[in-house]
Amino acid sequence: MFSFNDLITGKRRRSRSRVFTLYFAVNSPCFLYSAVWCVVANVKPGDLIRVITSGGLVVEGVVLPSTEFTSEKHIVLKLSSGYNVGVSLENAIVEVIAEDYLKLGALEGSQGVTVIKGKGELRMAFVSTGGTIVSKVEYETGAVKPALSASDLVEFVPELRELAEEIVVSDFMRKLSENMTPEDWSRISEEVGKYLRSGADGVIVAHGTDTMAYTAAALAFSLRNLGNPVVLVGAQRSSDRPSTDASYNLKACPVIVKEAPFAEVVVAMHGSSDDIYVLAHRGVRVRKMHSSRRDAFQSVNDLPLAKVYVRERRLEVINRNYLPRTRSSEVLLMNKFSSKVALLKHYPGIDCEIIDYLVDKGYKGVVIEGTGLGHIREECIDGIRRAIEEGVIVAMSTQTIFGRVDLDVYTTGRKLLKAGVVPVDDMLPEVAFVKLSWLLGNYHGEEPAKIGSRLTTNLVNEIGGTQSLSVFPRWYHGD
Repeated sequence: MFSFNDLITGKRRRSRSRVFTLYFAVNSPCFLYSAVWCVVANVKPGDLIRVITSGGLVVEGVVLPSTEFTSEKHIVLKLSSGYNVGVSLENAIVEVIAEDYLKLGALEGSQGVTVIKGKGELRMAFVSTGGTIVSKVEYETGAVKPALSASDLVEFVPELRELAEEIVVSDFMRKLSENMTPEDWSRISEEVGKYLRSGADGVIVAHGTDTMAYTAAALAFSLRNLGNPVVLVGAQRSSDRPSTDASYNLKACPVIVKEAPFAEVVVAMHGSSDDIYVLAHRGVRVRKMHSSRRDAFQSVNDLPLAKVYVRERRLEVINRNYLPRTRSSEVLLMNKFSSKVALLKHYPGIDCEIIDYLVDKGYKGVVIEGTGLGHIREECIDGIRRAIEEGVIVAMSTQTIFGRVDLDVYTTGRKLLKAGVVPVDDMLPEVAFVKLSWLLGNYHGEEPAKIGSRLTTNLVNEIGGTQSLSVFPRWYHGD
């Protein structure tokens, strides 16, 4: 039987089955464009129907609104699998199983702050910024877009209320994470800092997965003297899909807030493709390593801080190198970020004039993703030298992901050092990019040499991870 979670997709209605045979001429006015339907056989968006096509195929699903892309002779249904399918209605038999099975109201709800009372002892804040975790399928196009409110998600996960005395729910923004900017990092930091300073035991931030690691790094640097954990959580599949990972990931968050001995910004995502445990990754050591798997996030040059066994509500620390929890609310907010920092990936034949372009455009920092131990073609060194002479901080990371930069080994590296390039050791390129943006925003006016020194100073375990074989993944080799 077709089913959706009542909370997310609307409550089911009593079935009143009626059968209609629909015949369409080529110019049938049956379905109008722009999601405007004419009433034909009383079938309307939100109804659960069964279609028997002229070829005998039986399809059951919820009727979705038509759009300018919808053919007049077809109907779009949402299947129980969560996928959408277009079905031809020429000479088809349509059975209405249940009217108004799914409420299709406005997707963009109002934003604001809600206080929810629970039965536990924790004081938590839940800040929603957008992404797949707060998304539904857009019923006009079949695409995924931010639509659920933060309150919807809290209601979706009863564990939040069971462990918390009070949850302040902030429906802060609704952005897909590819649209995040340094200005957004600043705003999110301020919102999170506000709740930490007011005495929250922890803050949960719902975020899109594509750039969640960037925002995690931004929060790790901008929330100084952190006394309690900040947990970023996302989903690879939207909440209205049967295979969604949103609920399981969310259920791990209050366990982290309650049990974590660390006061760090972490990313909470599936540890395997199954619902076995969630990993709490250090926010400055994590990367999304797969485009669609539920266990897409992996710690790099480091172990995750903890495993969370959701069913048992148990947290197991697996990395003892962490910033200890003090429960202090004296959080110092340093949330300025410069938008004049670039992340430049080296590739064979790279046009060295790109560096000149960035200098001429007024950029104050460039993080290069070099090859191997940290290299870029020698023809670019003159441009790099010019950038540094004009006050631009040029840092070198490695695109190999694992390992660290060492500019002392090869001639090119030594020339880069002589030109003034700052090697960032084993810091991930995106973390170095965020950190340099943060440094230039908060230490504006300092000499470039001083900023460079700060860039290589470890603050939140972003530098100096382990290089042991135990944290290097071995891919399947057929054995």
